[in-house]
Amino acid sequence: MTGPRDSSRRTVHVNGIDLNVVVAGSGPAVLLVHGFPDSLEVWRKQIPVLAAAGYTVIAPDLRGCGLSDAPAQRSAYRAERLVADLLGLLDTLNVAEVRLVGHDWGAVIGWLFCCAHPERVDRYVALSVGHPGAYVHGSLEQKLKGWYVLFLQFPVVAERLLRARGWWMFRKLVRYPDEAQRWIANLSRPGRLTAAINYYRANLALLLRRDWPPVRVPVMGVWSDGDLFLVESQMLDSRRLVEGPFRYERVGHANHWLQLTAAERVNELLLDYLSSPPTSS
Repeated sequence: MTGPRDSSRRTVHVNGIDLNVVVAGSGPAVLLVHGFPDSLEVWRKQIPVLAAAGYTVIAPDLRGCGLSDAPAQRSAYRAERLVADLLGLLDTLNVAEVRLVGHDWGAVIGWLFCCAHPERVDRYVALSVGHPGAYVHGSLEQKLKGWYVLFLQFPVVAERLLRARGWWMFRKLVRYPDEAQRWIANLSRPGRLTAAINYYRANLALLLRRDWPPVRVPVMGVWSDGDLFLVESQMLDSRRLVEGPFRYERVGHANHWLQLTAAERVNELLLDYLSSPPTSS
């Protein structure tokens, strides 16, 4: 795919909804998929760097997030629909194959996309979240770190508690004051907090599935040592669920949002991996 040299924001109609998408640069396509509670803005330190390095960068606001449409139904956020959104986006933009990068829920969607459509993925970079099979079979420590997943299952109650006292509980949950106000501004819009939480409510069954298939594309897993929500082992154990080259990188002194708190190191890893023949390490 070729695209504009300068970043352009556009609306793409996919699967009955409008997605807000930024496209920047020209060259091989790199698709950046954000997670919770983010929008495409979480990639603001990667988009210009990758575009300048000779890639066409495609960064959507996922459904329910940022400036994209937010369907009200919980079922609208099931994993298969999220995967279908990415496929529809690539088809609409006439992109045959991408270098895929996902973070948090975007990483989960990325793993599922690789399982379902390996022919569309040249290679995959999973930030923070390992293969769903490695997460499901993870340690007790990982299960304890994921306590909030159960808390978010309670409609109305979770929303009220997260918003109460100036979003005090939300701030305590994410523990990232530098981004908290940006997230709160987005989630304060009508229906947006519930839409974001619906990623967890519509996909709880993913945590119960035991028969996860392997991924058949090259993968680089990246985990940060300051991640309060995910343990290192769930990324390391992903190696056994990748039938192809698997590379692991550990980023120091960064929280869960490593593309912001360790942007220089993450960009260095992305530029190296996206341009080199994938090898195991």
